[in-house]
Amino acid sequence: MDEAAIWGKMGDEGFRRLVAAFYRRIPGDDLLGPMYPAQDLAGAEERLYLFLCFRLGGDSRYPDQRGHPRLRGRHMPFRIGVAERDRWLQIMGEAMGECEVAPEVRAELEPFFAQVADFMRNQGPSRGGSPSFGNPAG
Repeated sequence: MDEAAIWGKMGDEGFRRLVAAFYRRIPGDDLLGPMYPAQDLAGAEERLYLFLCFRLGGDSRYPDQRGHPRLRGRHMPFRIGVAERDRWLQIMGEAMGECEVAPEVRAELEPFFAQVADFMRNQGPSRGGSPSFGNPAG
């Protein structure tokens, strides 16, 4: 399944719901919550949504507003190791479950999210095991 097919199945509204479901879980999370200032949580949610629209839907709002994604550089101020990567994936997995993302779409999104999450790591060994969505609750 290519990006256009993923976008066709999820669409703008599907990604909006997915990102909202993800960010509803962040404030109460002991590991990731402190990385997200309460006053910018809505901003972080909008940035992830726009990034996904850009990366999977070809929408130009993200680069128009923020330039090149430079994801690793933008996340460098935060300590991101294996535990943070895996928690991010767990929470995204839970969000995909809540939103009932179609299995064929989830099968494509999981490796995409795992690759991006692993790329954000800036702490610990260069090899931290395979990124894992754990056992997310649906």
